[in-house]
Amino acid sequence: MKQKPLAPAHSVVSEKAYTFVPPSSGNFWPWLFGNYLTRYLKKNHGIHSWEIVGREKIEASLQAGHGIIIAPNHSRPSDPMALGLITEALGQNFHMMASAHLFMNSRFQSWLLSRLGAFSVYREGIDRESLKMATDIIARAQRPLVIFPEGVITRTNDRLIHLQEGTSFIARTAAKQRAEKIPGGKVVVHPLAIRYTFHGDPESALNPILDRIETQLSWQRQNNLALQERVVKLGHALLALKELEYFGTAQSGSIPERLTRLLDQVLTPLEQEWLHGRNEGSVVQRVKNLRKAILPDLVAGTVTDEDRTHRWKCLYDIDVAQQIFHFPPDYLGKSPTPFRLIETVARYEEALGVATPAETGPIHIKFEFGEAIVVDPVRDKKAPSDPLMDQLRNSLTSMLGIAQEHPTT
Repeated sequence: MKQKPLAPAHSVVSEKAYTFVPPSSGNFWPWLFGNYLTRYLKKNHGIHSWEIVGREKIEASLQAGHGIIIAPNHSRPSDPMALGLITEALGQNFHMMASAHLFMNSRFQSWLLSRLGAFSVYREGIDRESLKMATDIIARAQRPLVIFPEGVITRTNDRLIHLQEGTSFIARTAAKQRAEKIPGGKVVVHPLAIRYTFHGDPESALNPILDRIETQLSWQRQNNLALQERVVKLGHALLALKELEYFGTAQSGSIPERLTRLLDQVLTPLEQEWLHGRNEGSVVQRVKNLRKAILPDLVAGTVTDEDRTHRWKCLYDIDVAQQIFHFPPDYLGKSPTPFRLIETVARYEEALGVATPAETGPIHIKFEFGEAIVVDPVRDKKAPSDPLMDQLRNSLTSMLGIAQEHPTT
């Protein structure tokens, strides 16, 4: 058996051949798992309490029999499982599009996700089976379908990155199908803001993790510093380490300048090699374009051992670029919330290769549903941007109480 070259512990790509995994529409397994959900979330994700705001909005769409898309922000790995709290409260199960790599981790996990109503989507190619499944579920109004429009876990609850327009493509295709089958039938999108807050002592939660990271860097423990200073100092160290890896020396300049320069240093050579220099869209889209170019021959097994090693090195670099993008330079600011500090430290652990960063609690979740956005089957081509995605973005940012999306460069 060939040994896979080094890749980040949390890599979402695989050289296994992809096979679409459909969802189950049964209610037994969601019911059974629901009995353990609160204990699972508390033990594995530090979630101790929650609330649902605006549930009457989603309930009205359910009662009207609309085809429904639920579109949440996606800042934490716990998001998909936490949505089970809503299904329990509503007495209504959801279907969910989930990244293909989650179904490739193990047969048991693939089986469980399917039984809980999830189905796979291969983001590194055109997954027609998944798209057809998504549009059929919505057009027939079987269950609400959850789509995370950001497309990745951002680890930043106070930031909304560029939304992937695949959401609007699925919504419009389903709306067209539903209108053809049921005259007057509607498809609606409900924005769902997931807001996490930390209700404990941040120093008690974070100091043991910071101790481990500092020891890993061969530092003495920096517990003489205030918590924010300690977290910021570690951030400077990790940035300098990556600059040494990709530039050969630590760089000068402001943090935003250094992050932008490092991101270009990682991505630009890859785009020159694999995409003839093409550089399009957000960082998430650039990453997706590169993976689409690198993976097909790797999955097909038609490459030499040397080429295979090189491609995995490129995929490692791509993951590094995505990590860099998920470090907003102004995220800690002057007076960061405890939860921002927790998010930042979790990103540090991921950058250091920890597959499952520590989840610290107690955490409270506020789920807030936005007004239903009725989907027009036809996009207004005169509009400078997609009106449906603009409405979705505006609703999410308003409910989350944050500024508009992070720049895409």
